[in-house]
Amino acid sequence: MGITIAVDAMGGDHGPRVTVPGALAALTQDKEIRLILVGNQQQIEAQLNQAHAASDRVRIEPASQIVEMGEDPARALRGKKDSSLRVAINLIKAGEADACVSAGNTGALMATSRFVLKTLPGIDRPAIVAALPSLRGQVHVLDLGANVNSPARLLLQFAIMGSVLVKHVENKPNPKVGLLNIGVEDIKGNDIVKEASELIQQSGLNYSGFVEGDAIYTGDVDVIVCDGFGGNVALKTSEGLAQMISTIMKKEFKKSIFRRFAGLFALPVMNEFRRRIDHRRYNGATLVGLNGIVIKSHGGADALAFRQSLLVAITEVRKNLTQHIRDEISQTMRVLH
Repeated sequence: MGITIAVDAMGGDHGPRVTVPGALAALTQDKEIRLILVGNQQQIEAQLNQAHAASDRVRIEPASQIVEMGEDPARALRGKKDSSLRVAINLIKAGEADACVSAGNTGALMATSRFVLKTLPGIDRPAIVAALPSLRGQVHVLDLGANVNSPARLLLQFAIMGSVLVKHVENKPNPKVGLLNIGVEDIKGNDIVKEASELIQQSGLNYSGFVEGDAIYTGDVDVIVCDGFGGNVALKTSEGLAQMISTIMKKEFKKSIFRRFAGLFALPVMNEFRRRIDHRRYNGATLVGLNGIVIKSHGGADALAFRQSLLVAITEVRKNLTQHIRDEISQTMRVLH
């Protein structure tokens, strides 16, 4: 059975110039998917014509409004009911699409998704989860910015959802979960993380206890749970660090003829290093906990990165992630009560 992805073609810093080519790249890579490109019909058609893309697996869903990147989420929710972002999410609700991908305004995407799709039973608020590169492959971190000042109960829900995602999407039967803290000792941290630690420990998850920020890179755990404020800082720091290292190494190899010559020998290693830390390969954050699959692409994503966000959506649809989270939340809450 095919998979249909609704794409907010107008979202992000670049709009259809990036979203359409990126979506078409995913279409070429996966022969079982269909695309609904949502937004300004003329602009989308122009990009399709430029790519010489004529396929019965692509259709355009017109939308007359655009949610700007800096727009107030509440205002966008109330006043832009025909925005490309809203229409794309509505397609999931209507059963016409299996998932939605948008590079648009994160706050508006979360607010609209929560309003239209609702949260799963047992979930108080959705979270944003994404994979980050580590020494042992990758680690999934949540929440990455949707919820600031999260109570212990919410951190428990994040732990369950992150564990379910890694178990089914990454095919790891018993993923290790860590709770981000300012130290690994039981006495460290505030009352919220201490309470959350006790709840997670009682949940039946494979809980490793407190972890510090370096665990994001060491890969000692598969899931790191944290408040949205700290998670977003960690995400932006990781992206900035990767760009800084890549830029510095490139400049150093260009400083002299000898270094340029040495760079030729180091080129295979350099290329693999860039590939490993290239944030575009990890693009596509899941708004987990919703009654439907919604993927947030980085606003500044290029076509390669945007394609990756669609591949994330496709994988989660195939793995039936929403149903697995529904089942495990229900089971865990019964254990705790």
